[in-house]
Amino acid sequence: MGAFEYTAVDGSGRETRGVIEGDTPRQARQLLRERQLLPLAVTEVARREASRQHRFSLRPSMTAADLALMTRQLATLVQSALPLEEALLAVAEQSESPRVKSILLGVHSKVMEGHALADGLRDFPRAFPEIYRATVAVGEQSGHLGTVLERLADYTESRHELRQKLQNAMIYPVVLSSLALLIVGGMLVYVVPKVVSVFADTGRELPLLTRGLIASSDFLRTRGVFLAIGIGLLAWGAARLLRQPGPRRRWHAMQLKLPVVGRLVRGFNTARFTRTLSILTGSGVPVLESLRIAGEVITNLPMRAAVEEAAARIREGAPIGKSLAAGGYFPPICIHLIASGEASGELEAMLARAATNQEKEVDGLITALMGLMEPALIVAMGIIVLVIVLAILLPIFQINQLIG
Repeated sequence: MGAFEYTAVDGSGRETRGVIEGDTPRQARQLLRERQLLPLAVTEVARREASRQHRFSLRPSMTAADLALMTRQLATLVQSALPLEEALLAVAEQSESPRVKSILLGVHSKVMEGHALADGLRDFPRAFPEIYRATVAVGEQSGHLGTVLERLADYTESRHELRQKLQNAMIYPVVLSSLALLIVGGMLVYVVPKVVSVFADTGRELPLLTRGLIASSDFLRTRGVFLAIGIGLLAWGAARLLRQPGPRRRWHAMQLKLPVVGRLVRGFNTARFTRTLSILTGSGVPVLESLRIAGEVITNLPMRAAVEEAAARIREGAPIGKSLAAGGYFPPICIHLIASGEASGELEAMLARAATNQEKEVDGLITALMGLMEPALIVAMGIIVLVIVLAILLPIFQINQLIG
């Protein structure tokens, strides 16, 4: 039995959309007619979603929050000894997102045909990352799918929380900076010209600060559009340049050398890598395969290359800790924890501890940066406004001195 997305019209002429299960499109249309619905379009979910996976789209196939919630629900149902096909159907019906419901019904259809869950997930690569599919496959083969899904639920939730922390931390400075730019730009374009025109008519030489303010105002009013276009073109060119492997690698290497940014990038990528490696090794995925998949979650190219080089050394028999330390990118505490885990046979626990340690460090660093950035932005805004006010008041002081 397959799942079909439909568009139909009810008795009042109102168009409705949804998902229905059936053996064939013809049967799905018949079921819709029995519900007093006139089918307009009926498309198999698996086929439509497969085409979506290979089509460019700015909207993700499944958000991190959706994936975390779906995994937790599925893990709970499977752990409760509910058959897999019934668990998938229950989670699909529970979902409020039509896209998530459509994907889950597509996976359900694949399972109902006799395929493994991992095979069903493989049809939707943009919704389920490779770590997710590989871990589920190992869980099915070992007969511990429920336990593996519980670990995946913890993993997806922790990744979602870390991403949310970073996004929430950036909201305030971005909003404050945008408002500051809009206010200063509005003052220079609309307020300053009307005020300084009074002084320009006196015929006297204006102070240097006032002349600079007038020049800035004139530039923004006459060439502000060209400036915005130039900034947009520069950003577009930089984005295109960073898509090339060479410039992108050099940019990522420069990020690692910056004092604060380097710590953030290194800590964030180390946390993602160790957390992913922990869930994979704990689920029974071979070490080399785990390293390959965990390396893919690293966004910094030099750190990713260091993991690939470490995998080559491990393939030749070298320890994991020493192999990762050779690149010089991972924090020493992380290397020591991994080496300790290898020696004691508790690699999974030590990797999880290393991930938690890095996540706390990144969280603390972000909190400290936000604590410094907020007053710094306010002070910078105050200085700019002070300069504008002084540029307006200086000619007034000169006039008062002449009169006096």
